[in-house]
Amino acid sequence: MSEKDAHSHLSNPQHIMQDKFQLSFKNLADTERLIALILGIIFLTVGIAGFLPQFMALPGNAPVEGVYIPRLSSPDGYGHLFGLFPTNYMHNAVHIVVGLLGIAAATSFSGALVYNQGFAIVYAAIVLFGLIPATNTTFGLMPIYGNNVWFNALTGILAAYGGFVKPAELAKATEA
Repeated sequence: MSEKDAHSHLSNPQHIMQDKFQLSFKNLADTERLIALILGIIFLTVGIAGFLPQFMALPGNAPVEGVYIPRLSSPDGYGHLFGLFPTNYMHNAVHIVVGLLGIAAATSFSGALVYNQGFAIVYAAIVLFGLIPATNTTFGLMPIYGNNVWFNALTGILAAYGGFVKPAELAKATEA
């Protein structure tokens, strides 16, 4: 590109807006992919850790025998991950799947956007289910109560930021 062409490119408002949009879109794409990757790594790690006994604790000061397991149809692997988060093998498996999906989605902008939006919606519902006693064990499959509620809320907010807030900011900026 000659110096004259470069000057006309920089002084043309259409080219300036186009360059600004491309830079903003790249920023959005990078943000989407990073959020999907972060969520994927977190959930894959948590899912794997839930299968490792050294990261699991019985609730409270429960004895080894006679631990109360609340309304779970599959109590296998029930305990508190890191002593904080109620979980069982089913819950751990779901976390591994969610984590792998996030890592895979992070390989493309569109995949990450759909993952973040879907994650935000699903995890908002899971938070609500976790607050309702009749549904806080996902109908007996896995515990989503206690500390799981705030963990799911925080990760859902992160996904909502990437999936809905950042794209809306770009759309608003390109309208002006």
